[in-house]
Amino acid sequence: MRKHLVVVSLLLTIAACAPKEATVSGDGGEAAPEPIKIGEYSALTGLTATFGQSSHNGIRIAVDEINAAGGVKGRPIKLLTEDTQSKPQEAANAVQKLISQDEVVAVLGEVASSRTLAAAPIAQQAKVPMISPSSTNPKVTEIGDYIFRINYIDPFQGLAGANFMVQHLGLTRAAILRDVKNDYSVGLAEFFQQTLEELGGEVVIDQSYAEGDSDFRSQLTAIKATNAQVIYVPGYYTEIGQIARQSRDLGINLAFLGGDGWESPKLIEIGGEALEGSFYTNAFYAEDPRPEARTFVKKYNEKFGVTPDALAALAYDAAHVLFDAMKRAESLDPTAIRDAIATVADFNGVTGVITIGPDRNAIKPIVVLGVKGGTIALEVTVHPDGRIEKPGEAEETSDSDAEIESPDPLDPSIP
Repeated sequence: MRKHLVVVSLLLTIAACAPKEATVSGDGGEAAPEPIKIGEYSALTGLTATFGQSSHNGIRIAVDEINAAGGVKGRPIKLLTEDTQSKPQEAANAVQKLISQDEVVAVLGEVASSRTLAAAPIAQQAKVPMISPSSTNPKVTEIGDYIFRINYIDPFQGLAGANFMVQHLGLTRAAILRDVKNDYSVGLAEFFQQTLEELGGEVVIDQSYAEGDSDFRSQLTAIKATNAQVIYVPGYYTEIGQIARQSRDLGINLAFLGGDGWESPKLIEIGGEALEGSFYTNAFYAEDPRPEARTFVKKYNEKFGVTPDALAALAYDAAHVLFDAMKRAESLDPTAIRDAIATVADFNGVTGVITIGPDRNAIKPIVVLGVKGGTIALEVTVHPDGRIEKPGEAEETSDSDAEIESPDPLDPSIP
């Protein structure tokens, strides 16, 4: 009996000492490499659920692609996803869990700047690299040297919106209707106004609301009493559709202009004909003829049965930028991965050629999309220097464009 107990004890000891990073798989008994754990935090539910759902889908395609190609350094990627419920505190909780409990080597997320701002300090303190696919508030990457983004920043988005209004639409007087509880909306409104005034335009009235509001009639009535030519609404699709409908009910026929927070399959579903003739800045246009964009749109459509939006495309790019950096990194230590992300240059992404600047922000062009006949169409492309290019137009600065000096959107002196 004692002999049998000794044998059993030895077997248990051997089993306990077996390498935990390898598992046995296949008929040949070969050891499978341990997966590399990557974290994602997205708003899969809540007020802006389409943001997170699109982002998650884009990341899923990227993970499937990298694993089909052999993974990173011979190891598969394992994606761990947490739902932020469209709430900043839940975003912070999600990243805390991904880092402290799941021990991910990098994090992807979030879309909304307010949620990224809540979560990024946790990643920075833990020294785990984070790439936001879509947040545009400049404060996001100012949190620290482990925080990156694939999207442009709001100084550039505000510049693009104001340049489009003055140069392309030929209008100079704007009303602003901003969400005062949203860091993204407040910041974008300020950058838009700054550039508009530098171009000789003016904001004739500045009104506000709070995310979740459903009645905007008092603000719109105040706007109606002014000589505004455009209503700039740098908010999210959840409110813009209602704002547009109520403005038409009040007899306001001004064009609406906004930012990439409008991007959602539900935008026109909510706003309907009231959004006709409106415009918004964005990172991606699904009809982009570039091969990278065409291939991604085809894959996304085949997998999910719908055309991808900008949030899906940006998340897909963010994931592949991360995987590319992990391949180039000296090791899979989070600091080594961070150092590799910082050197990304001329990466051919779905949303354009991406270079990470010294401030960890992406340098890339932006598009202005218009609502025409109930569909979204490309109106113009705005380059990082502020130059406007119409579809099919040669990428050469026209004399009229050159006459207007636009502020450098990447100038660190911009607040």
